[in-house]
Amino acid sequence: MRVLLQRVSRAEVRIREREGSRPSGRIGRGYLLLVGVTHSDGEAEAAWMAEKIAGLRLFADAEDKMNLALAEVGGAVLAVSQFTLYGDAAKGRRPSFIDAARPEHARPLYERFVGLLRERGLVVETGEFGAMMDVELVNDGPVTLWLARERPPAGE
Repeated sequence: MRVLLQRVSRAEVRIREREGSRPSGRIGRGYLLLVGVTHSDGEAEAAWMAEKIAGLRLFADAEDKMNLALAEVGGAVLAVSQFTLYGDAAKGRRPSFIDAARPEHARPLYERFVGLLRERGLVVETGEFGAMMDVELVNDGPVTLWLARERPPAGE
């Protein structure tokens, strides 16, 4: 599982439709999470990632040090599925997405990950799995982290 985390002062995702777009999720202060799933990901990777994100201390305390977690500042999460995090552009000009999990595997794990964040007391908004989306954000800092927790494929 891969997550690109951005600390934001606000973020919104809208679902693209033929006649325009419709809102899906919106937060103020918090984290925008772009979430990718690979074939070998399971419950352990989702649980590790949810625990890691809930515990990260990326907000400033009274001494202006990154020392406060999301819940301590009353922040929220906007989680957006993002299969392109598993894109491989090493060869040629068109990325390969062979390492991205198929929707029948990725969707339930993405939804479980969102549920695990909520179980940890976080307010979570989402995009719509598999939809074309427009994501708007104001990156606070900027603070951006790449988080990865991947199980090696069977047999390795």
